Amino acid sequence: MTLDRSGTQGTGWGRLGRLAVGAPIVSTVAALLAATPAHAHVKWFAPYVVGAAPAPISETLANGWFWMGIVLVLVFFAVTVVVERSPAGTTIGTVLDRFTSPLWLRSDDFMRAIIGAFFVAIFAVGGVYLTPDLQTPNEWVSWLQLLIALLVFSRKTMPLAAAGIIGLWVIALRDYDFFHLLDYLALGVGVAGYLALAAFPESKYYQYRFAVLRWGVAIALMWSSLEKFAYAEWFHPLVEERPFLTFGMPRDTFIPMAGVAEFTMGFGLLWTALIRRLSAIALIIIFTAAVYPFGRIDLVGHALIMGTLFLIAADPTPSGLKLKGLVPAIGSVPAGLLAALVIIAGSYWTLHGAFYDYVAAQPVVTAPDGELLTHMPNAEHPHGMAVPEITAQ
Repeated sequence: MTLDRSGTQGTGWGRLGRLAVGAPIVSTVAALLAATPAHAHVKWFAPYVVGAAPAPISETLANGWFWMGIVLVLVFFAVTVVVERSPAGTTIGTVLDRFTSPLWLRSDDFMRAIIGAFFVAIFAVGGVYLTPDLQTPNEWVSWLQLLIALLVFSRKTMPLAAAGIIGLWVIALRDYDFFHLLDYLALGVGVAGYLALAAFPESKYYQYRFAVLRWGVAIALMWSSLEKFAYAEWFHPLVEERPFLTFGMPRDTFIPMAGVAEFTMGFGLLWTALIRRLSAIALIIIFTAAVYPFGRIDLVGHALIMGTLFLIAADPTPSGLKLKGLVPAIGSVPAGLLAALVIIAGSYWTLHGAFYDYVAAQPVVTAPDGELLTHMPNAEHPHGMAVPEITAQ
């Protein structure tokens, strides 16, 4: 059956509509019960020093668990490419379309509602720029974010909402380092780009609005995953507080493999249709699972990403490289992943080194057991350990 955006529906669409509404609820319940590591953004829950020297990238490249994660992902992606090019791939795509087509038919309405709801939630939280860890005492910032929420519901004002999002990011530069704000640049540009393109249906660029949004989410996920390699210590207090997150895995095994999972699923959002849709579904489960242990702040902070992931999972259009042969298609996966690692990780370590002086004297923070930390202990975020005095050395 051919789908269109006119809103005309056949007799079977009523049942499918109910399924589309129920699918997010079912996935939420399944995620809370599933044995899946929760990927909370550590900066929302733990003190940190963004200018601290990251672990050398050579440590990650020498980590066997990192390479085991890479190998497992490459095998899964290769199998998915083979399945996608078989009759089973067509069947899987048809099943996904049947469950998600009512959502995809209202994709723009859904995305605008998600963006509006996010900015209303940020307004209600108050005192932050765009995300929980960018705090500000300026009350007008919250009201501006409420205004952005109102602007997304008219095509005439959507470009103003897009400008407001970029403007808030720029204003936040007064209070936060440029490198710190890079955590939120790709997602902000993706959402703003979507709003700007969706405002003009007659434009030849209108068809790229969801691609811009998808690339923004993918880059944001890959970028943020690198903290698990550069600053594994930031995650130690969270893992020690909530040992169930690792499902019995040793801490130093879990953190690099969790980083690999987040990076590669972000990469998967840019690849072939089936890899993209399965990666989006897996990420929906993971992010939803994080809400239970980490609470409403995690839900609010990830709302834009989670909403976009539902659309990425519902999107039936082809994506990724269009290669005819099976061998080139399989070979393109490790080649593409290697390129993504070189570009994203290379940019992370290079830019961090360019913006911060590791030689300059900085406070040395130690835990009670003498372990050096790269974040500042804080009485409001004790993470199960005593707050030591900060001593300069």
